[in-house]
Amino acid sequence: QVQVVESGGGLVQPGGSLRLSCAASGSIVSIDDMGWYRQAPGEQRYLVAATNSEDNTNYADSVKGRFTISRDNAKNTVYLQMNSLKPEDTAVYYCKVHTLLRRGIWVIGWGKGTLVTVSS
Repeated sequence: QVQVVESGGGLVQPGGSLRLSCAASGSIVSIDDMGWYRQAPGEQRYLVAATNSEDNTNYADSVKGRFTISRDNAKNTVYLQMNSLKPEDTAVYYCKVHTLLRRGIWVIGWGKGTLVTVSS
């Protein structure tokens, strides 16, 4: 199996920045897609940003120009740099990874989430 752990959430004022990290561990051979999702209270979870093994990226319209996703393949880690944060960015942020394990199967792993609160 794969373990996924997010970190870096917290309370920040509007206009501020945060950097989220997500580390995957386990019997991993390689990782294809890595993505960040978020879920606000009473709303559905949706994709915020994603990157694949070719370093292609895509973003939700609501975060384009403010958020940047990046990855460190040597560390099996993906980051989300969030700038110019707005109160509507408040949510639990989840990391999702698509990994190839040593026993030759692809599995999807989710983290438990990290809370980001944007408030003055």
